[in-house]
Amino acid sequence: NFSVELQDSEATSRSVQRADAQALFNGGNSNIWNSPNPAQIWGSPEVSDDVKFVANIGLDLDSSKKFYLFGNYAERKVLGGFYFRNPTNRGGIFSADGGATRLVGDLGEAAGGERTCPVVAVPESGAGSASDTALAEIKANPNCFVFNEVFPGGFTPSFGGGVSDWSIATGISGSTDNGLMYDLSVSIGENRADYYIENTLNGSLGPDSPTAFNPGSYVQLEKTVNADFSKGFPVDSFASDLNVAWGFEYREEQFTVVSGDEASWEIGPYFTQGFGIGSNGFGGFSPQMAGVWDRGNFAVYVDLEADVTESFLLGFATRYEDFDTFGSTSNSKISARFKITDDLSIRGTASTGFRAPTPGQANIANISTVSGADGVLFQRGTLSPTNPVSVFYGGKELTPEESESISLGLVWDVTDSLSVTLDAYRIELADRITQGDEVNVSDEDIATLTNLGVTGAGDLTTFKFYVNDFDTTTTGYDLVATYGAEMFSGSTEFTFVLSDVETEVDRSKNGLVGQGFINRLEKSLPQTRWNLSAVHLNGDWRVLARINSIDGFWTETSGDIDGMVTVDLEVARDFGMYNVTLGAQNAFDEYPDEEAQFLQDAIGMRYPEAAPLGFNGAFYYLKLGINF
Repeated sequence: NFSVELQDSEATSRSVQRADAQALFNGGNSNIWNSPNPAQIWGSPEVSDDVKFVANIGLDLDSSKKFYLFGNYAERKVLGGFYFRNPTNRGGIFSADGGATRLVGDLGEAAGGERTCPVVAVPESGAGSASDTALAEIKANPNCFVFNEVFPGGFTPSFGGGVSDWSIATGISGSTDNGLMYDLSVSIGENRADYYIENTLNGSLGPDSPTAFNPGSYVQLEKTVNADFSKGFPVDSFASDLNVAWGFEYREEQFTVVSGDEASWEIGPYFTQGFGIGSNGFGGFSPQMAGVWDRGNFAVYVDLEADVTESFLLGFATRYEDFDTFGSTSNSKISARFKITDDLSIRGTASTGFRAPTPGQANIANISTVSGADGVLFQRGTLSPTNPVSVFYGGKELTPEESESISLGLVWDVTDSLSVTLDAYRIELADRITQGDEVNVSDEDIATLTNLGVTGAGDLTTFKFYVNDFDTTTTGYDLVATYGAEMFSGSTEFTFVLSDVETEVDRSKNGLVGQGFINRLEKSLPQTRWNLSAVHLNGDWRVLARINSIDGFWTETSGDIDGMVTVDLEVARDFGMYNVTLGAQNAFDEYPDEEAQFLQDAIGMRYPEAAPLGFNGAFYYLKLGINF
């Protein structure tokens, strides 16, 4: 079986013009970036050359043995926008004092001579216009340089890259004469992101800076070997055989940081004059930041399950894993199901678990530009938790997250047409991994990071690192009801799904995550959401209608946001060799509440970026599928 999917998606924009860009345009600067469109774009990125390929092969070796192989390959190019760089006040590029004066590069000083370029004030009005004679004079001076010569109306970097993902797994499964089932397999997979940024510059290179860069790559490689077995053993006192499953797994993970082109991280001769280091917006990975980090682990497990009586099923599983980085862990699960009647059963599960930190979380280092809640741009760094600067502020080697969970539910076949499941759960997570709060960077920190080869450290204002710092408790329930009926000369299935989830932060151990993070975790997702769908089948036709509803949620900038309801519609017909689908997501073009006006003015963001049902409005599509 083979399948191929090809897709291209144009970028979307749900932005308004920033107040500062509009003011500059009104003042006579006709070169504002992207004018008359918004200087900064909020929306979905452009996705091009999106190719997906999936293969699944099976071959019977004999009557009890089968060879299988399956794999996938996918690649795409993604390009989106960053924050607008104001041509009067962007630090490290256009100004060094918040917009009072222009940042002027002196070519003579960069070559080791004396500085001769004057201080040039930014006018209160008409900056960058024909009336800005001071700017015109400095542009005409052959010994002086300002980046307004390259980007007279400011600029908005476009950031993205090429993403590829592939995996392949193969194995042999079968059974022996004594009833032993087995599955022996190996798999390997890789995810690679080759970053790209354009419409930007490396300020420290001055007039020699390119405007497009390849900042480097992240590569995650995983290899797995599995051996799984199962066999039923008769137990006289049980209503069924005791099914015993056991096996082992060996897994290797490798995280690689590939350094970018030299211009993306180079410290140029204009750094000492106040210009920023590295490709602005996303600094390149220097050779000092590049590297390969490996981790291996070995796991064994046993899983037991049996019908103890005709009405009572009981299961128990345990798993032991040993990591070559932080030691071993053991986790177990007990599950049960009791049949009250032929149509009604209750079920429950209690388990412990863990999630190991990835090699990427433990070793990542980069610098990018972000916006604060007030719309002010600043350079934020992400450092390894074991970086000396991180350690000074409380960083330490990451350890696994641990969990304890319990669930209780029921399964009820109310009628032949109506079935209902209801499950309630509670999950306690300890030592959760996240990025800690921002740490303000001192001059000493900047010097240390620069010596360590962290690109853009001279522009850095804050940094974060991953921490095990807080515990949470999540409680909730899921209700699913399905109803089938014969109608309109076909069959229709109705499905109702209701989910109610609440997460609370129990404690922050070392104070490395603050109240802002806690608020985002507890309130930024709607507590309640539901959807009701109907799928009607009639011969070659299929019709879908679905209503989606979410409760209100919270954003750091605008506070409480009202809930919303969207409708999806789809009609499809199967022609045998091919099928055609016409559909609409959010068919009636609904949008979330708008963000606060000050944020729209500051960064052009009209709708909450993390709106659970999206902020792009309606999406209409036509799909053609070909069977071969």
